[in-house]
Amino acid sequence: MPVKYTFRDGRIPIHSVMFHQSRPIMYICTSSHVYLYDLQRQCLVKKLFSGGQPMCCIAAHAGGDNIIVGGNDGKLAWFDMDLSNMPYKVMSSHASAIKGVAFHKKYPLFASVSDDTTVHVFYGMVHSDLNQNALIVPLKILRSHSPHDCEGVLDCAFHPTQPWIFSAGADKTIVLFCDEM
Repeated sequence: MPVKYTFRDGRIPIHSVMFHQSRPIMYICTSSHVYLYDLQRQCLVKKLFSGGQPMCCIAAHAGGDNIIVGGNDGKLAWFDMDLSNMPYKVMSSHASAIKGVAFHKKYPLFASVSDDTTVHVFYGMVHSDLNQNALIVPLKILRSHSPHDCEGVLDCAFHPTQPWIFSAGADKTIVLFCDEM
């Protein structure tokens, strides 16, 4: 099988890669930028700047025009690509490095997980009216993991149809946070 190098620069370490949900766009997250690369035209579409924040993980909203990026400094950045190539909002949510971020596919929820052993859940409403900015509200801080070798929660994923979130910790546990039973 032939190999095609889409993005190669030995000086830039790539932390995370993901695809747009409906367009042939690939998001490439490095420590200082997020590159949007058009796979069909094979060209760089947009370059998002962190504003000095070290970035390490990325998630895209179902609409595709909003992304969240977690940083090694515990900060979470929301990018609205219709507004600017700089973060729309930066939240200092965690005390340690953010290891994973996720959007819910059905509900206006997103989350971040960190080495501080917490899962932060946010309400994030994206409006179809371009004159209105996204509404971002912190909802809950979830704790269930314990630290292991200076690491806390490593990743998270939302259930596809329910407002539940799974988290995976360095303590070798997977936790489901859901409504009261």
